[in-house]
Amino acid sequence: MIAKTQRPKTPRRALHGVLLLDKPLGLSSNDALQKAKWLMRAEKAGHTGTLDPLATGLLPLCFGASTKFSQISLDADKAYEAVLRLGVRTTTGDAEGEVLEQCDVQVTREQIEAACLAFTGAIDQVPPMHSALKHEGRPLYEYARAGIVIERPSRRVTIHAIDIIDWQDERLTLGIRCSKGTYIRTLAEDIGHRLGCGASLSALRRTASGPLAIGEAISLDALAALTEIEREALLRPPDSLLSDWPELRLDQTEAARFLNGLRRRLYSDSNEDAPHVRVYGSEPHAFLGSAHITDGELIADRLLSPHEVKSLVSTESSFLESPV
Repeated sequence: MIAKTQRPKTPRRALHGVLLLDKPLGLSSNDALQKAKWLMRAEKAGHTGTLDPLATGLLPLCFGASTKFSQISLDADKAYEAVLRLGVRTTTGDAEGEVLEQCDVQVTREQIEAACLAFTGAIDQVPPMHSALKHEGRPLYEYARAGIVIERPSRRVTIHAIDIIDWQDERLTLGIRCSKGTYIRTLAEDIGHRLGCGASLSALRRTASGPLAIGEAISLDALAALTEIEREALLRPPDSLLSDWPELRLDQTEAARFLNGLRRRLYSDSNEDAPHVRVYGSEPHAFLGSAHITDGELIADRLLSPHEVKSLVSTESSFLESPV
């Protein structure tokens, strides 16, 4: 019997940074993460919010120390470009499901604008059965495939804006800015119901997550075509996830105490209470972590280790020279 020859494992390395990936159609978020992790030879990686396989667009990937701040991107507002098929309702609310009903579409632009406006602001949404939301440890879509309907409580989300990008007959393209946890397929169905013709989601693309935008993302194919040095140069520093937060700098002594998790009293009148701040040391680009300010005290939330801070400072030049 001939023994099988095992391929040598690809050596992993410690990388710290954020890669803006343009997720392709048909690939799950985890599959996209694993492919990028393998290309980067990274020891530790995670993504910052699931996109359905039929959705494309911005998927920020966190490597190493950046994974400590992935929740910030998960909680951030999102932006999408959604294509609705008016006049068609499906079992799943999107192009994957079976058609339940087809209607003639006789609507005006004014009616579409009014329908979009009706769902702008704080609204309540019932999560769709065909979603990854868990019930007793199982995703809802597993129950849906078995023909079981689970009662779901509504959730309050915020739709900041809905803009009409294009409208041709039954094809309606919308630009949507919303809070985390918004189900765009549910929004599409609700808009269709209000128009009286029904609607389903035929395509979805995430264009932004917090301060990060799709125009700065790279596809998996393009990433694979680069050299390892070029791939690493694409990494943004961990604080790019927090770039829209207020910044606070500490001197060397205070920075060391902050990294030890000690609360620091701030004596400057300019340091008002704040729910979120990004904290730096006295060295240029020495990002230390995230914190909040309450009653004049700086309280750490997520901290880098001294080793991670040193590593990031030494590689900051590669972040600054990144082509993205």
